[in-house]
Amino acid sequence: MTIAEILSNEELRRHEFPVAGQRVYLAHAAVCPLPRRVSEAMGGQAARATLDDQEESVPAGHIRRARELSARLLGAHPEEIAFVGSTSLALSYVAAGLPWSKGDNILICFDDFPSNVYPWMALAEKGVEVRLLNTREYGRIRTIDVTGQVDERTKLVALTSNHFVAGWRLELDPIGKFLRERNILFCVDGIQTVGAFPTGVANVDFLAADAHKWLLGPCGAGIFYVRKEAQEKLRPVVHGWHNVRCPGFVAQEQLVYLPDARRYEAGSANLAGLVGLAASMELLLEIGVENIAAELLRKRALLLPALREQGWEVLQAEAPAPNASAILSFYKPGADMAALRRKLMRIHTSLRVDRQGCQYIRLSPHFYNTDAELHRLLQTLPVL
Repeated sequence: MTIAEILSNEELRRHEFPVAGQRVYLAHAAVCPLPRRVSEAMGGQAARATLDDQEESVPAGHIRRARELSARLLGAHPEEIAFVGSTSLALSYVAAGLPWSKGDNILICFDDFPSNVYPWMALAEKGVEVRLLNTREYGRIRTIDVTGQVDERTKLVALTSNHFVAGWRLELDPIGKFLRERNILFCVDGIQTVGAFPTGVANVDFLAADAHKWLLGPCGAGIFYVRKEAQEKLRPVVHGWHNVRCPGFVAQEQLVYLPDARRYEAGSANLAGLVGLAASMELLLEIGVENIAAELLRKRALLLPALREQGWEVLQAEAPAPNASAILSFYKPGADMAALRRKLMRIHTSLRVDRQGCQYIRLSPHFYNTDAELHRLLQTLPVL
């Protein structure tokens, strides 16, 4: 199945994405509706679980398959993939599991989504200096902004791969290479690009991405990548029968962790969620993430000039191609954007607010949204 086939065959599109028959859904940067095949995979697992042990009812090798698909999506190895749930939890594992010393510093962006702010702020209690990245514009992070604000006491830089409101996509490789040359760890909240744009981890130490946005999967079934060389540095902060050796379910005298990223998976897995995650990743890989990225940038190129011609201001409208994304947040200073969003009726968008209280309507279409749906939005919006 290709994007062209989906967009040219409305029956196929509505079959694969049932939401398309109900509303124009342009909020994939928030929480996505499930594709049919993902819902059916999860429903099938739930049905099997009514007749047998829930774990035994999962088809043989299915969790291993999910790990392999996750690794393929990121350009990693299956042994570097853990399933711990939400992005917030995975990032908190990194913050809590590294050996911090008083006087260490970390660099974060205070305007990132709170999941990638609060775990790092909490480290101040350990004597860690939490540095807030200084940027010229809201959500716009250039490589030079990072390289100029670290020093010999910087232990880790934690950033998001794509700002959740401004839509500025980070250039991971140049930043990651610079940090690795200086033995500075790089942690990435990848939830706003994984599934939408190629998000390689060759120069990343840790990455977390729940499935419920661009991955088109269920909530709480996220991917947690930990580079093999970093696994000895990152101590597990949760312990259970699954990540510590216990032959025959008998506790041992010493804690012996599993030899790969499964050491961060303490207990029973979210089985139905991981079955759904595997189905969503198979869909995305069948279509091709590179193809998805190209389609999302095409949609951006359709929406952006039209919004500006109507008189709206758009965050990071001039973002160059490497930094552009499918997130478009538009506004008019002083306008009641919340009221406008309510008037959009069956067009589902997101409302977001910055630190100064400015309101934005955020658009985040996925590859299956048609041009007709985008034009419907534009025709519904008032011209200023």
